[in-house]
Amino acid sequence: MINETLLIELGTEELPPKSLKTLAIAFYDNIKSQLDSNALSYSDIKWFATPRRLAVQVIDLNDKQADKVVEKRGPAVNVAFDEQGQPSKAAMGWARSNGITIEQAERLVTPKGEWLLHKATVSGKTIHELVPDMVVTALNKLPIAKPMRWGAERIQFIRPVHTLTLMYGNQVIAGAALGVNSSNQVQGHRFHHQGLVTLKHANDYQAELLKAYVEVDYQARQDKIIEQIKQTEFDISAVALIDEELLEEVTALVEWPVTLVGTFDEDFLNVPAEPLIYSMKDHQKYFPVTNSDGVLVNKFIFVTNIESKDPQQVIFGNEKVIRPRLADAEFFFKTDKKQTLESRLTTLETVLFQKQLGTLKDKSERIAHLSHLIAEQIGEDGVDAYRAGLLSKTDLMSDMVLEFPQVQGTMGKYYALNDGESEAIAQALEDQYRPRYAGDSLPEATIGCAVAISDKIDTLVGIFGINQPPKGDKDPFALRRAAIGVIRIIIEKQLDLDLVTLIAESINLFGDKLINENTADNVFHFIMGRFRAFYQEQGITLDVIQAVLAKKPSAPLDFDKRIKAVTFFGELAEAATLAAANKRVGNILAKFDGQLYDAFKTELASEQAEKDLADVFQSISLKVAPLMAQKNYQAALSELAQLKTPIDTFFDNVMVMSDDEAVKINRLTLLNEIRNSFFAIADISLL
Repeated sequence: MINETLLIELGTEELPPKSLKTLAIAFYDNIKSQLDSNALSYSDIKWFATPRRLAVQVIDLNDKQADKVVEKRGPAVNVAFDEQGQPSKAAMGWARSNGITIEQAERLVTPKGEWLLHKATVSGKTIHELVPDMVVTALNKLPIAKPMRWGAERIQFIRPVHTLTLMYGNQVIAGAALGVNSSNQVQGHRFHHQGLVTLKHANDYQAELLKAYVEVDYQARQDKIIEQIKQTEFDISAVALIDEELLEEVTALVEWPVTLVGTFDEDFLNVPAEPLIYSMKDHQKYFPVTNSDGVLVNKFIFVTNIESKDPQQVIFGNEKVIRPRLADAEFFFKTDKKQTLESRLTTLETVLFQKQLGTLKDKSERIAHLSHLIAEQIGEDGVDAYRAGLLSKTDLMSDMVLEFPQVQGTMGKYYALNDGESEAIAQALEDQYRPRYAGDSLPEATIGCAVAISDKIDTLVGIFGINQPPKGDKDPFALRRAAIGVIRIIIEKQLDLDLVTLIAESINLFGDKLINENTADNVFHFIMGRFRAFYQEQGITLDVIQAVLAKKPSAPLDFDKRIKAVTFFGELAEAATLAAANKRVGNILAKFDGQLYDAFKTELASEQAEKDLADVFQSISLKVAPLMAQKNYQAALSELAQLKTPIDTFFDNVMVMSDDEAVKINRLTLLNEIRNSFFAIADISLL
């Protein structure tokens, strides 16, 4: 059997940069899956991608499948022959279908009987037979949302296709896909290389394309971009703002990366940095540059797809393109400052938040009222919080935010300061949208926390109130993100707030707009459901989360204290025994139909083990009570952990379900009191 390198490449017009890596990995996965399902062995498989190609290279691939023996069972022997030993029609038909005579058939003997058997050797298919269909199947499975047609053909793909390269070693595999026949030719760089590149061997793929100014290895190309940017940073004594999404997109836009530096007028730096940064990154795919203190400077780094003989002309062209973009931002900023945020309140009446829930003005007023309530509960200035909530959406009506939606809130801060609003109110306008995504920073100031929580609770209550909860992966109002945001802010900022209270107040602010009678319960349970994901990301085990969820604590900060306490308790040597004991007590009580006593009666205690347990529990309870009042759950569980030995002794020596009804009820009362002491914190029987 021969082992050689297989090369599969599809040459296209420029592929969508934001989809390139996803398409390349999907193509790789599809090819790999088919190689594995066809039992073809290989030592390695790699994917490649540039704006004009998707490729897979398989190293040391067998040239054919191994032959295999297929067993084909026939009729049972007692059916295959009559009493005279003559074959039946069924047996004759089976033999003919397998190309043998009855005499050539073998016998399969099992404990359940004996059957006719034919062992057929099936020759494995060659790579030349298998690959063309594998490629077509792999292409058909690619995640392409909007395929296109080109020319007069009815063939559809994400972009027009120019070449199909199928090579095994130095041989071309005959085949076709998307209207193109296979060959050993690939596209070089669009500008730096004339004509196609002819490959003599599949191993030559990367090397030959490098000669044709194409770095086909996606990661190597990205590494070159990063290396060039770092060198440029050193050369200009500045720091490039590199985010992962932009880096991926730039990598997908070029085949031969060359990094250059452009400048723009310093006067543009009078505009807030955020819209300038978004303009450079989103519109032009440039990397903005700051000084060592993080202050934006009038330079930008960009990556071209050509190695120009006169790079200054390329730089000049990019500087010319960015100038009107920045001029627009400057114009918007100057124009917006002529109108106060407060004066924009009336314009919010023209924009619907949601048809059934009213306008952005209505939402702003609800946020203001709820922010005032929250601020006062956490010891902040309710008047400032109300003002911040009222102005929270006004910057959405500014020209700058209409052009750059990503700077909503941020521009509100700048415009508020321009209007003479306090620093606290201005910062709250920016903070209201935080956290925007997983891992994002939280509001800086407490008033910002109040507005951010109010905004998110208002959205949750409103959307659930009109019966439009998230379904499956569809969450158009980002309610899951809002719920996680509320949880994070309250816990990480250590705010003593109760969800039930916030939800109830929010429902009242909607008046008669809500139609769902179960809004309060729906929203509360939805937020409760987010605690699981929130804590699992932190490595908290599911049993600990479920133990606390069973208690349904409505204050997230209280929930967090219980989680930490139960996590601590679970690591104690006594935990397993006490968890089992709690589960045992729960099962016993579930089967008991009668009425327990209000308290354990010492006069009914006859066994020393139950007296000892009652005494120890009473002593511990005196210590636990003040700890519970302080919500020091960890210390409370530490005290309760001392019950392990007396509980073990009790169960070893005392018959709980005594024949004496009064004694039985008394013992159940004691166990119930102990269980309730644990359950006041969490259901540890779930550990």
